Amino acid sequence: MRFPDITSPAWRRKKFGKLAYYGAGIARDLAPGFLLRARLEPILRRLEAQGIPEHIRSRVDYYNKFSGPIGLEGARKVRAMPLDKTYYYYDFRKISKYFGDDILASWLFGDIHWIPDVPTLVKSRPLGDNTNSIIMKLESFRHFQWPVDPVAFEDKQPRAVWRGDFNNPLRRTLVERFNGDPRHDIGHNTRKPDPIPAKPFVSMREQFGFRYILSVEGVDVATNLKWVMSSNSLCLMPRPTIETWYMEGTLQAGVHYVELRDDFADLDDKIAYYEAHPAEAKAIVAAANAYTLPFRNEADELIISLLVMQKYLELTGQVEPRFFAR
Repeated sequence: MRFPDITSPAWRRKKFGKLAYYGAGIARDLAPGFLLRARLEPILRRLEAQGIPEHIRSRVDYYNKFSGPIGLEGARKVRAMPLDKTYYYYDFRKISKYFGDDILASWLFGDIHWIPDVPTLVKSRPLGDNTNSIIMKLESFRHFQWPVDPVAFEDKQPRAVWRGDFNNPLRRTLVERFNGDPRHDIGHNTRKPDPIPAKPFVSMREQFGFRYILSVEGVDVATNLKWVMSSNSLCLMPRPTIETWYMEGTLQAGVHYVELRDDFADLDDKIAYYEAHPAEAKAIVAAANAYTLPFRNEADELIISLLVMQKYLELTGQVEPRFFAR
């Protein structure tokens, strides 16, 4: 099995980025809480005076669908949050610390693919009737990466690529169908013993050399979806069933991505179609790129995150209503 090249610039950027992420999280955790609370009030006052822009309010209401009082069944003080799932912990604390350590909340960390019985702050939720699942931007370092794709669509190999673990039956279906197909580079890199041999690791930069990149859900969402949609390659995937901060439930087949059947039997036909209609393919790539842009606006991302928490605290009666009536 081939492993990532630890001498590559991409590997070093990721590792240094991880060090910076943890360094910032630790520093924020150790800093006096009043420093962030002092920064919050001017932000809220400005929003009160100017109004919350519609593109921000619509996202806040998408993540937190409640419009009336929220109960606090099972809630705990955030100061009691254990430091075990560190990506989740530091992302949660990045926002909660603006509001103090004594606020109460219900949270579930990890790949959540069910609806909790009580209103709960989560990273992911199934599509559909999911009001009890209030989305926060968690595990952001792993999911929200925006690498630059230097390869133009027409300069890429006219083939499909995918690598991943067998943590979803869809993924096994894909690999069983295409593992030995020389027209594509599709395989798994599961480290556990498996009847289907694992294939060599393919870096993100190497995948940029392919015109078609598959995105397949794992335990929850597909981790590669964000960077694939920000690339110059065409994203192909079955219809999403889980969503996160990226609002996968708002993606439109034929607009932002090419939809595949759950058995992937139409993969070759879809590729043949877009090989014959490259202008349509590039239009979808452009729409996918445009979809990612709001998530790259760090100023808006912070305000939206703060307002998701503000709405939760207002509707649980922990702070005075300012924007969201109970």
